[in-house]
Amino acid sequence: MTASYIEERRDLAAVFRGAAMFSGQAGVCSHFSLRVADEPLRFLLNPWGMYFSEARASDLMLIDEHGHSQDPSHDAGFAAFNIHARIHALHPEAHCVLHTHMPYATALTMLEHGRLEPASQEALRFYGDIAYDDSYNGLAHDMAEGDRIARAMGEKHVLFLAHHGVIVVGPTVAQAFDHLYYLERAAELQVKAMGCHRPLRQVPPDIAASTAQQFGRGREHWARLHLDALRRKLDREQPAYAL
Repeated sequence: MTASYIEERRDLAAVFRGAAMFSGQAGVCSHFSLRVADEPLRFLLNPWGMYFSEARASDLMLIDEHGHSQDPSHDAGFAAFNIHARIHALHPEAHCVLHTHMPYATALTMLEHGRLEPASQEALRFYGDIAYDDSYNGLAHDMAEGDRIARAMGEKHVLFLAHHGVIVVGPTVAQAFDHLYYLERAAELQVKAMGCHRPLRQVPPDIAASTAQQFGRGREHWARLHLDALRRKLDREQPAYAL
């Protein structure tokens, strides 16, 4: 393994494997990245064609703001670079960027005016912190589309992409993973509740806002505990992630 950013690589590789455990993988078309330096802008990114479930720390590419990799034999894929490079550049807290087509969260993007409603405790983690891009423009074939997506995210940590999937960002790998995990749980609860064909019982705005603030306290500590638990599980069952 390259000597650079070993623990960062292991954290991110663990998140790939963790996402695979809860249906976060969509073939080889999803991508996660981690900014490892600000000047020049460089970030770790999975190579195109890698299953999340086979991710290893040493497989992650270190690429620059021009899309150049230290290992030219690996290809990042145009959409991955166009989206991640612009979000890293424009979002102040986007050190880690996770883009997936998770089934329940993506299902909400398929609904007319689909929104994550404040109807479960899990959803309240994200109250006031979700942006919605309701304009689908096809694949991110150029940097302009990546720039449009990044601007749609604004200062939020979650972006729902119409007909497409979700993007979650965080100041650390641990926080981004924690967001991703609970976002899919919240979406799953909502989709299942909607299947009962009865109105959702929403939490009043004042309680929703105060609960979101409660979740925000000690967020990195909670998130780190979550990621450490995942890594212990992988150390026992899939130790190759750390290679």
